[in-house]
Amino acid sequence: MAMLSLQPLGDQAVLASFAAESEALRWAAAVRCLAAPWLVDVVQAYRSVAVYFDLEQTTCAAVAQILGDLTQSGLPDAPLQSRLHEIPCCYELQLDMPRIAAATGLPEEEIIRLHTATEYTVYAIGFCPGFPYLGYLPSPLCGVPRLSTPRLRVEAGSVGLTGRQTGIYTEARPGGWNIIGRTPLELVCVRDGYFPLRTGDRLRFVRIDEATFRRLQGQRL
Repeated sequence: MAMLSLQPLGDQAVLASFAAESEALRWAAAVRCLAAPWLVDVVQAYRSVAVYFDLEQTTCAAVAQILGDLTQSGLPDAPLQSRLHEIPCCYELQLDMPRIAAATGLPEEEIIRLHTATEYTVYAIGFCPGFPYLGYLPSPLCGVPRLSTPRLRVEAGSVGLTGRQTGIYTEARPGGWNIIGRTPLELVCVRDGYFPLRTGDRLRFVRIDEATFRRLQGQRL
């Protein structure tokens, strides 16, 4: 594994960059396994990993040296802690299926089949609390552009796609992704500190009908 760069990120973090998402995942797991007293957090986003440290216990230069040595000496067999989640999704509650069909040239049933047949990895979390950026879509579904004008409100649980990615709106927010369906599950509760999805986790969407959606609505993952 070759780290492409290791740079300061403010005064209490360093940012490591890699050539592939899988390398970033492995390296992040290895850093967590250090269990260093100065380690505050490890945050992966696609091919980069931010390592946050306690400035009262160490320095940026010392952390950079430790992390550089870790990469050069070879990573230990660190568990990736990857969990597989099945996410029920009601495709009857789509908003943009005709637009996706027009962009891909595929019928609706094939779009749903491809979307549910793929196992996705959480490569980043952001945009709104707990929003999982999931990669990657099967090639026939890639390339659908964002909406030219974002919606002012996208309901929580909405499952969207654009470019090579799919994702889940965990809270009601403005948004410009193409909405292909909606999950009934609650995936975030800021008040309770409930954030069940982590980078490195894997997701599969499971098709449900609208009656099942209403029955499961509000349940947690």
